[in-house]
Amino acid sequence: MEAAGKPRVVVVGGGVAGSLLAKTMQGHADVVLLDPKDYLEIPWAELRSMVEPSFAERSLIYHKDYLTDATIVTSSAVNITESAVLTADGQSLAYDYLVVATGHAVTSPGSRAERLKEFQRDKGKIESSESVLIIGGGPTGVELAGEIVVDYPETKVTLVHRGPRLLEFVGDKASKKCLDWLTSKKVDVLLQQSVDLGSLSDSEKSYKTSGGETVMADSHFVCIGKPLSSSWLHGTILKESLDNKGRLMVEKDLRVKGYNNIFAIGDITDIPEIKQGYLAQKHALLVAKNLKLLIKGSPVSKLATYSTGYPVALISLGRNEGIAQLPFLTLSGCLPGRIKSRGLFVGKTRKEMGLNS
Repeated sequence: MEAAGKPRVVVVGGGVAGSLLAKTMQGHADVVLLDPKDYLEIPWAELRSMVEPSFAERSLIYHKDYLTDATIVTSSAVNITESAVLTADGQSLAYDYLVVATGHAVTSPGSRAERLKEFQRDKGKIESSESVLIIGGGPTGVELAGEIVVDYPETKVTLVHRGPRLLEFVGDKASKKCLDWLTSKKVDVLLQQSVDLGSLSDSEKSYKTSGGETVMADSHFVCIGKPLSSSWLHGTILKESLDNKGRLMVEKDLRVKGYNNIFAIGDITDIPEIKQGYLAQKHALLVAKNLKLLIKGSPVSKLATYSTGYPVALISLGRNEGIAQLPFLTLSGCLPGRIKSRGLFVGKTRKEMGLNS
């Protein structure tokens, strides 16, 4: 159960939250990171990598590069008992403390080399298309549209979104600024319409929307929200701790309700806030602090608590511009672009993981 007298912390999920937690806890505990991929992907760099695959060389980080004193298990969790996590490849990982950080379901390949090839294929698809359809007007769809129109200004981009406005997670003002920017770049934005995902095929160049419009495009990208990666929890001891949306209910100190030694961080929690990477990292650092307290013998009553702040959002629009929603101000143009769009915080994230920026 314990290595060299240290309690064992098993972290399920190697996204931005789980990986930062595992890195922060190594040396303080016997850390095991369980993830189906052999790498951490910095998610806010994904869309730049689709137009510039070499960008992914720095945003896809092998787990072994930042975990120098931890065990990495490349598999998925299939069950949790009172004392162990069971994996898809038949292992039983005993834990003293458990952190669930599985976030949203991803379909990325397990190997970093394959993920790099995916970005090369995406770039080839965009380069060979005179027209592109983007389905979904949340942050992914909007930022992908921005990347394409800036790098390929001759490409005709159409964006179809089911909702009444783009970026529904931000305020009306930021949403309107985003729409104005896209239309200034000649992007056709079709709101309150959808495309039947079941009818999509790579050979089809004519797409019908729910509003009866026909969109002609050489290729398409689906950018709608991914489901939470929590369905597997329904058969585990945590099934009673899931809310009706499949999120893990947590106390203010981020312990899963009903458990003293199990925590949840990132998108899988029921914390009422916008699900963003930098907030998931805040969860990770808070839980690392609390795990260190528990390991030292502090009572649960002494654990640090998490509080939600004002929703801040940064949307990248190509390489040099962006939109920032701040507590009392919404900005667009080059200033938010300088904050986020140029480097997409990749250097900062690498530094946080103890790597050269």
